[in-house]
Amino acid sequence: MRFVLGTLALATLSAQAQVQYGVELTQPQHHLATITAEFPRQQAGNFEFQLPDWRTGRYQLLPLADGIRRLEVTDADGHPLPVIKVNRSRWAVTLTEATKVSVRYQLYANELGDRTRHIDDSHAYLDASATFVYSPELRDQPVSVSLSVPGSWRSVSGMVSPEPHRFTADNYDVLVDSPIETGEHSSQSFRQDGRDYEVVFWGEGNYDQQQIIEDLQKLVAEGGKLWGGYPFERYVFMVHATSGASGATEHLNSTVIQRPRYRFHKRKDYVGFLSLASHEFIHTWNVKAYRPQGLVPYDYQSENYTRLLWLAEGSTSYFQKQLLLSAGLISPQEFLEDLAKRIERSETKPGAQVQSVAQASVDNWIATGGDYARNHSVNIYSEGYLASLSLDLEMIRRSDAKHHYRQLHRYLYEHHRLPKSFSEQDVLAGLKAVTGSDFSDWWQQTIDSPFQPDFDAMLTQLGLERAPQEKPEQVDLGLEITEEKGLAKVTHVRREGAAWQGGVTTGDQLVAINGMRLLPSQWQDRLSELPLDTPVTLTLFRRDRLMELAIKPGTQQAGKLKLQPMIDASEAQRRAFEAWAGVKWPFDSKEEQ
Repeated sequence: MRFVLGTLALATLSAQAQVQYGVELTQPQHHLATITAEFPRQQAGNFEFQLPDWRTGRYQLLPLADGIRRLEVTDADGHPLPVIKVNRSRWAVTLTEATKVSVRYQLYANELGDRTRHIDDSHAYLDASATFVYSPELRDQPVSVSLSVPGSWRSVSGMVSPEPHRFTADNYDVLVDSPIETGEHSSQSFRQDGRDYEVVFWGEGNYDQQQIIEDLQKLVAEGGKLWGGYPFERYVFMVHATSGASGATEHLNSTVIQRPRYRFHKRKDYVGFLSLASHEFIHTWNVKAYRPQGLVPYDYQSENYTRLLWLAEGSTSYFQKQLLLSAGLISPQEFLEDLAKRIERSETKPGAQVQSVAQASVDNWIATGGDYARNHSVNIYSEGYLASLSLDLEMIRRSDAKHHYRQLHRYLYEHHRLPKSFSEQDVLAGLKAVTGSDFSDWWQQTIDSPFQPDFDAMLTQLGLERAPQEKPEQVDLGLEITEEKGLAKVTHVRREGAAWQGGVTTGDQLVAINGMRLLPSQWQDRLSELPLDTPVTLTLFRRDRLMELAIKPGTQQAGKLKLQPMIDASEAQRRAFEAWAGVKWPFDSKEEQ
């Protein structure tokens, strides 16, 4: 099946575009398209082109070139040119004379969850880093993209669109940060603070379009207040309602947000959607308008190292609920529930005792999950959030609530916008400019060293406290399981926890507790029934051999951590809360507590 409806021939593309790309959906039901790249006249000699080895917003190397097939290169007269693949994502052509160079290849696009490229019979989502090859020497040249798609489809991107199904960009960097969504969509537009917004919905689901539009309109207004302005004139939200894929990725003036199609309606699910939208929208400033050294300019062919990824990602996670709270999209209680969840998770993560957030920023390129992630490292998002919280509270404490973390980010936006970047010393200089205080010692103790926060002291500063537990303590074995072939397979053993000390390891298959058969579905109930301070015998298979291990269990709170405001919170504590949350103290009556 070939679609040629409603498109322009490449020959009629703007004369200003030095590099011209074409996309023709050939067999969308099989996730296939034909991509053409027309490069301007090159001098005789070696000409190279390549595909990035990672995409922006995900700091890990990816095999993006694995979707390129049947690659052919021709000269200006259509004569074939011999091409050699130099490495995993780079090709080279030897030109015997000056000529234009045309590259043509088949693209396989079936990676929706990676948010790189996906084509089917209803749409195509194309991130340029996984779709369009480029020449390093022509990276700064203007580009254009023309799409051949069904006549009923509509094509949307953050790029300029002079005609339907056609986009132009100042250079390849803009193209890489401006994904294209084309297909059978529903969309709505609105205007806020003099800027145009479009929300595009692909896929059926239990979402309420009108409610989403109303809430996004409230959300985007808060961004301008925090940074004192916007780095764009137009912004596009691309919402994918999927059969399982989830996540989101920020771009220059757009974002793609993916949720399972029936994960919009319940309050918890909808707040999750709004949190993703808030997170990616904040990135429009933090990362897309100002970002650390090591990420400026992007090197698409190798790792981009910086010790400040925790600030780029963690502080974005930190601000996302603040924007929702100040916009009135979540309640103060929902705001505290998010903080409680993060505290609870941190208090049971051994990696926080081992790795600093600065080290995690560098090692994110090799962060692959598993034992490393839980027991021996920290996460730039979750621990970056907590480092941001600590810095915010320290700024509030030193200034008697006159200064806070949002002011630091406004400083970075005003003084280190692209093409500039900022270093750790620039952040320290910004802290001194905002507060008049030297944060060097704090930085060494909290950012350069493993961070062990005193959460109770933090909560007290904000006029908050842990709510009394409604459930008694229960046994804690320090392990997690999943069902595999009817058995309880151990997926995680917390370092130095009870199971770790007793010799349990990842991959063991638990079959009995204290001699009684264990079904995976019974796991939580059986734990809750075990007596405290009593040894536990675990029967398990390891390498197909039956074993018994004696475990001395620990204890844990049975219920989730909950936070509440102090009844007698002082005026200073309330001021600290207001500087931190960005809203007035919302707990004036006992009923609200």
